[in-house]
Amino acid sequence: MQIVLVSDDSDFFEYIASKLLLRKNDELFLLKFEEIPDNLYNTEGSVLIINSENSEEQTIELLKLSFDATVIVFAYNEYKDFKSKVLRAGAYSFVTPLTPEEEFQAVLISALRISSLMKKNKMYREILEKKNLIKFTNEVLLDYNSILDQELEKIHESASTSVLAAISPDDKTKFLVNPNQLETIILNNIRKSDILMNYAVNKYFLLLYDTDLDDAKKIWAKISSKLPSQVYAGFARTFSKNRQQLVNEALNKLHEALNFEKISSSMSEITDKSGNSNFKLFRQELNKKIENIVLPVFYHIKQKYNDKLFGVSMEQECSEQQSFISLVSRNANAQFKITAPGFSNINIDITFASSQDNIDAKRITLTSEEFEEGLLEDLLEQFIQEFKKETDNGAA
Repeated sequence: MQIVLVSDDSDFFEYIASKLLLRKNDELFLLKFEEIPDNLYNTEGSVLIINSENSEEQTIELLKLSFDATVIVFAYNEYKDFKSKVLRAGAYSFVTPLTPEEEFQAVLISALRISSLMKKNKMYREILEKKNLIKFTNEVLLDYNSILDQELEKIHESASTSVLAAISPDDKTKFLVNPNQLETIILNNIRKSDILMNYAVNKYFLLLYDTDLDDAKKIWAKISSKLPSQVYAGFARTFSKNRQQLVNEALNKLHEALNFEKISSSMSEITDKSGNSNFKLFRQELNKKIENIVLPVFYHIKQKYNDKLFGVSMEQECSEQQSFISLVSRNANAQFKITAPGFSNINIDITFASSQDNIDAKRITLTSEEFEEGLLEDLLEQFIQEFKKETDNGAA
């Protein structure tokens, strides 16, 4: 283990060295205060023992630096104000020459254990980052499918009450909200046991343990009050649901929240002054809305997955009659088709075929108010992920 002594007084090094009881695998480094900034990286995972005699301000400034080390401050007097300051600034412990030898040894051993754990955690984190399972900037998990499968199994076994929240800003602001700021505020207002997972750009799933719907909404209200922009959430209980059912319900609730304010304004736009619906105008507006939503989303999805679906070709078409994305692999094909046969409803037909005798089909029907960019993007993401999962299983 690495122990770093920091002092501008060389006599301190001799004094404290006799108290360290170094082991064979321990390394001892001696640094002056002015040398710390250039050696900050080398102190990570270490135990720092700082001599604060005649260096109180430098000690406080050193503690304010962002580095990953366990710090013991050695002071020659039991100044309560100074002790309070260094502990608030992040020091692990505060000792003086009057600290009993046994107590000093206990503090040092505990600090060494903590540093060892921090070093291991850093190593594990680097592995998770390399495998693209956790964000580099925050404790946000990326593989929500595996995480939910694993956690739902535990939740169902314990029969506990938990809630999944789907979180997103609306289409106008989702690319303006700073993801790191949003993630940090959420993480600072949930428990360590709760899990925040990334779903798409500025979209998240939040798994709240031992929480009912009312409490989940109260937690989100608290988080929302600290956010700089409006961010919406939809909630679903985990009880007796598999992952896909839970994800679908949470996303549906999210889109209900996103669309709540749109419904009344949309209805007023398609009703003339006499109070009668203008169906021709409605049809024109519906076609325009479909075009304005489908084209950008299809383009974004095509760009995102271009050259990333190995062994799968992707085709798309957008017209007034229908819009679709087709996926074709050696063993299967699937289609995501959008049509609007009437004046109000929009149909999304999803088909998956691994052979002529094995065809799975389902239809999702949406109103004009429900049909929006975020929902379409979510449905397409699920469509592609399910296709990949089915074809991977088939190949296996």
